[in-house]
Amino acid sequence: MSFFAEKRREVMLHIEKYMLEMMDTYLKPIDTNWQPSDFLPDSTSETFYQDIRILRDNAKDLSYDLVAVLVGDTITEEALPTYESWLAMVEGPSMAEDGGWMKWNRHWTAEENRHGDLLNKYLYLSGRVDMRQMEISTQYLIADGFDIGTGHDPYRNFIYTSFQELATNISHRRVASLAKKDGDTLLSKMCGVIASDEARHAKAYKDFMNRIFEVDPNEAMLAFEDMMRKKIVMPAHFLREVGLKIGQTFGHFTDAAQRLGVYTAIDYVDIMQQLIIDWKIEGMRDLNEAGEKARDYIMNLPSRLLRVAERMKNPSIDYKFTWIAG
Repeated sequence: MSFFAEKRREVMLHIEKYMLEMMDTYLKPIDTNWQPSDFLPDSTSETFYQDIRILRDNAKDLSYDLVAVLVGDTITEEALPTYESWLAMVEGPSMAEDGGWMKWNRHWTAEENRHGDLLNKYLYLSGRVDMRQMEISTQYLIADGFDIGTGHDPYRNFIYTSFQELATNISHRRVASLAKKDGDTLLSKMCGVIASDEARHAKAYKDFMNRIFEVDPNEAMLAFEDMMRKKIVMPAHFLREVGLKIGQTFGHFTDAAQRLGVYTAIDYVDIMQQLIIDWKIEGMRDLNEAGEKARDYIMNLPSRLLRVAERMKNPSIDYKFTWIAG
């Protein structure tokens, strides 16, 4: 094992203890946590069919782009097996079932699993979606996996998850707002509680990364720089529909999100700036020459990307998703 791999292993064993201590802070008790059935029509109730009609009536006025983004978000949430297996392959932490890393991975996955369950059932009942086409895309995404540039490095892993949880919080929160505007208060509540979970998970991953910066600032800074140079790609960037190649549908999905303002290039820059503040990058001490150069790159990047983002034009509507009925 190389010196750097050994150092990472030592750091991760330190972080794992902290993860176990903080699990009750960042994850909610299963018995009292919300479940999808709390929001959906109760199939044992005499008003079940009436409740479904109300759900469908409220879903009728959702805009085309909003339904498309909601489907894409649902497929992303349902590709959870990929994310769990990816987290389990990270090198450095202990693979012991009762260790901090594996315990966090299982419990985090269990919380996240509710998101796809809830949205999938809502879309099925809404009457707005060709479920078979959506299910094909979900199976493709799980089968195709992803390449997010982290390798098996735990530092890059935490940087990615910190960024990604913040991004999903923004996306679900904005969909909640737009659904309410379109008159679907049920969908708004659903996306609101999902967004709340994502915010909590983002705090956790940012906190874990903070601990890494404290004990291994140079390598943590280099990892942050590397992920920013590569650009954070979304977990569904391999998204595709029947007859299309890997990733082709993802571009249309992000176009719809950009048009709606659900998740934009400016949001990307805002998240980066938030991480710079939360991790106290500007004032970080005890950096070597490589670490200093990495910090300079990170500090200068948001203003450069913001200029590019502000010049971007909203994409025009020129695509019909196979997922959407009618």
